[in-house]
Amino acid sequence: MSKLKIAIQKSGRLNEDSLQLLKACGIRIDNGEDQLKVTVPNFPMEILYLRNSDIPQYLEDGVADIAIVGENILIERQKKVDVVCKLGFSKCRVSLAVPKETEASGPDFFQGKKIATSYPNTVTNFLESRNINAEIHKISGSVEIAPNIGLADGICDIVSSGSTLFKNGLKETDVILKSEAVLAATRKFSKEKRSILNKLVFRIEAVLRAKNSKYILLNVPNDNINKVSAILPVLKSPTILPLAQEGWSSLHSVIDEDKFWEVIDELKEAGAEGILVVPIDKMVM
Repeated sequence: MSKLKIAIQKSGRLNEDSLQLLKACGIRIDNGEDQLKVTVPNFPMEILYLRNSDIPQYLEDGVADIAIVGENILIERQKKVDVVCKLGFSKCRVSLAVPKETEASGPDFFQGKKIATSYPNTVTNFLESRNINAEIHKISGSVEIAPNIGLADGICDIVSSGSTLFKNGLKETDVILKSEAVLAATRKFSKEKRSILNKLVFRIEAVLRAKNSKYILLNVPNDNINKVSAILPVLKSPTILPLAQEGWSSLHSVIDEDKFWEVIDELKEAGAEGILVVPIDKMVM
């Protein structure tokens, strides 16, 4: 039977988040120290531990069938691969930055300037779209030091919290793109492997849907059931169960994590009491 080959970053935060997602999908991973290729015992899959920057090429060549990789890396490498779905973690942005004392308002500041970056293709495309001509210095690491040693007037690099920029006396001026981890796939799929991928995506979607949702239980007077039901963002309709106390019912439903407090306030105003919110492990549609 064919095995789906998935590439993930061999070390770092993206590695940890990727493994956590796969384990949440019921995939058992038993790998020893320094193993770069692991066969999964309970799913037709092999895991390849690779350098993040090399993954797009492996995908394009069909050496790896799928990968969990930063969207920013796919955009920079410009390889012919497909994004299957976004995964909602390892979020960051690719931004331009300059020394804190520099007066810079917008990307036009970089006209005729020097920019140090590990993302030359991304920067070049951004500048060309705005008719800005700048000199790009490609460096592979420690980009933040470039302005301090006179190599460049500014930099372009990935930013998460911004603390690294701050520590190096820099400030963020322009966001070129926003990125997160994605599930990407080669375009050289066999029919059998496509079927395995569909099963994996089904599991991933169930995990992500649960992660972004909460299960909510609340008590409400029967006279207010319709009013409360109209507030709840539900899959179909809430489950309604009678309580021992006459004239009251318990409503069960699902609520979006990002709308949680807004909806809770509305429910209280509509007469809901005893509201209980619990996490969901998986949510299958």
